[in-house]
Amino acid sequence: MDEPILTIEEREAVNAGRWFSTLSPSLRHDILRCAYVKRLKDGDLITARGDTPEEWIACAKGAVRVSSTSLSGKQITLTYIEPGIWFGDVAILDGDSRTHDAYAHGDTTILCVARHDFDRILSEHVEFYQAMLRLQARRIRQLFGLVEDLNTLPLRARLAKQLLHLARSYGVPSLNHGEEVRIGLHLAQEELAQLVGASRQRVNQELKAMEREEALRIEPGGLVIRNREALMKISASE
Repeated sequence: MDEPILTIEEREAVNAGRWFSTLSPSLRHDILRCAYVKRLKDGDLITARGDTPEEWIACAKGAVRVSSTSLSGKQITLTYIEPGIWFGDVAILDGDSRTHDAYAHGDTTILCVARHDFDRILSEHVEFYQAMLRLQARRIRQLFGLVEDLNTLPLRARLAKQLLHLARSYGVPSLNHGEEVRIGLHLAQEELAQLVGASRQRVNQELKAMEREEALRIEPGGLVIRNREALMKISASE
């Protein structure tokens, strides 16, 4: 059952979002005032490709897996949306259908703004138009960066960059091993391979090589970053 309000931790995650935190207090207040909360279990469908856009959404806890389906029927993971990130605005803005599927990854909380409330806030806050333009520009820059990496960096460097990103977004500091950070997002190697555009076998080979170099440790429950500096050097290699 959906809860009426966010927990303190969930609200802090939304308010601390890199984009959302730049909005004026009055705009943030108006957005949160009309937003409603949904609590989801692992694998629950949030939006489906082809759906009519009815909500603008933020991840407040857990993760949202954005995926597509190949012609053969295989699901391909494209990215994970972390707490504090808003999504779904592209279809809201252009009025077209949803472009991808979105699923809850683990126990996930999302914050939703209905389309009519989104439009109303746009009409009441000129600042919101400007903020949405900044958000779209940031996404375009990120997309260009991903395309450039895919075409210019070897798999080893792309994988290191992806691991650093996951550690920043979902890292859990180790209590017993100094600077080590565990990636709290539970990913199968197949999913990690999809994120970097490679086969599971090649990603597995690169992970084992990084483990031998003591940059990370592979455990049954996931990956542990042992040496962030080593990963940064690998990510910068061409």
